[in-house]
Amino acid sequence: MSDQTSETRFAPIMGAAAIHLWAELPAEIQQKLFEHAVVIGHRAERDESLREQLAKFLHDNHARTLR
Repeated sequence: MSDQTSETRFAPIMGAAAIHLWAELPAEIQQKLFEHAVVIGHRAERDESLREQLAKFLHDNHARTLR
C-alpha cells in the first residue's frame, strides 16, 4: 500500500477517533489538533470560515472545548 493510499484510508479513521475522544483530550492537545486541522483544511479548500465552522462543530458536539 502506498503512503498516499495509507493516508487516504487512515486519516478519516484517526480523525473520527480524535473527534470521539475530543472532550477527554488535554486542552493543549485540543489546541494543537485544532490548529493542524485548520492548516490542513485550508490546503484542501479555500473557505475562510473553516476555523469558525470547525470551532462551532466542536463546541456544539462537546461540552468541554477550547475556543
